[in-house]
Amino acid sequence: MKLFARPVVEQVLRPETAIAAAAAGNPLVENFVNYTSSADRINALRIPTISRARDLIVGMVSCLEIKQYAKQWNGEDYERIELPPDTWFVQPDPNVTRNFFLANLTDDLMFFGRAFAVVTQRNSQGFPVAFTWIPANNVQTLDQSGPYQWWGPSSQIYFQGLRLDTRDVVQFLSPIPGLLATGSRAINTAVRLDRAAERFATMEVPAGYLRQRGGEPMSGQDLADLAAAWSEARENSSVAALNEYVEWVESSIDPSKMELVSARTYQAVELSRVANIPPYLVGAPAGSGMTYQNAQQARQDLYLFGAKPYIDCIEQTFSMPSVTPRGRYIELDVSSYLEENGLSDRPDDAAPAGSGSSLTPERNSNDDD
Repeated sequence: MKLFARPVVEQVLRPETAIAAAAAGNPLVENFVNYTSSADRINALRIPTISRARDLIVGMVSCLEIKQYAKQWNGEDYERIELPPDTWFVQPDPNVTRNFFLANLTDDLMFFGRAFAVVTQRNSQGFPVAFTWIPANNVQTLDQSGPYQWWGPSSQIYFQGLRLDTRDVVQFLSPIPGLLATGSRAINTAVRLDRAAERFATMEVPAGYLRQRGGEPMSGQDLADLAAAWSEARENSSVAALNEYVEWVESSIDPSKMELVSARTYQAVELSRVANIPPYLVGAPAGSGMTYQNAQQARQDLYLFGAKPYIDCIEQTFSMPSVTPRGRYIELDVSSYLEENGLSDRPDDAAPAGSGSSLTPERNSNDDD
């Protein structure tokens, strides 16, 4: 039954000669001075909740090792056969670390719903052995409507305005629409709330207004000039002066309302939903009274609810026949991540990964334990 495994292993161990590819026929590939990020993405990352969710998910995926295996039918079920790693598993892009390469793929999948890697080298059998990541923001697909949601691989790919040879482009399509599409309203709301809080934070005195108590009535322009001069004086000096006809009236509004604490807290929960990550992982209140059991549970929740769709996307894309010989399957080794906190150690080895009560957040009456 295991006759199939030996030729596959020998084929992996056989040394291959790398053949340079033409970077999909586009001279702008790896011309980093022209790479740009989306203004929408930069705007979203200025929100602490989105930045934290992104760092957690991308940080997890980028630390995983790349492995491969084969499947063989044993008469009852498929048997997994571990295979030695190919040369590109350690460093898919020879110019950067694996961590950097996987991080950017995951970032694009999260924000744009797709990611791209250009093949830069192939072996003698024509399979890729080196890649380079290109920003999804700089890619245009003329046969796709978009934006941030895609229905299939493109056959008309342009990078920086020049066409790419699709045979040398690996297209990663996320099962989840890009965050910039699904979360656009929530992100815009959070940005407005932050700007309002910032304006309040820059005020040198408590909120209030100037009121004329006597003298000749001032025009609208005179009042505006007076208010501007008062504000400037308070910013540049700890002392400001008013004459007998003008009075400063301090507002009785609760400062916490001016800082929009409640609204910003609620919006943090909304953004955690948009990012598909448990609220407690980004410091937002869960609201349901459910808390994670410990740091191990937090890691498992991050994997199950946040990172797994992107991990599956990268694995299955690299396992396609255009990238990997038929019969082999690429995986990102999650066990190495879980083992760092002992999450892979289960009392019952026969139990499936992540089974049992450990997947369900538990009510914890003593959060300090």
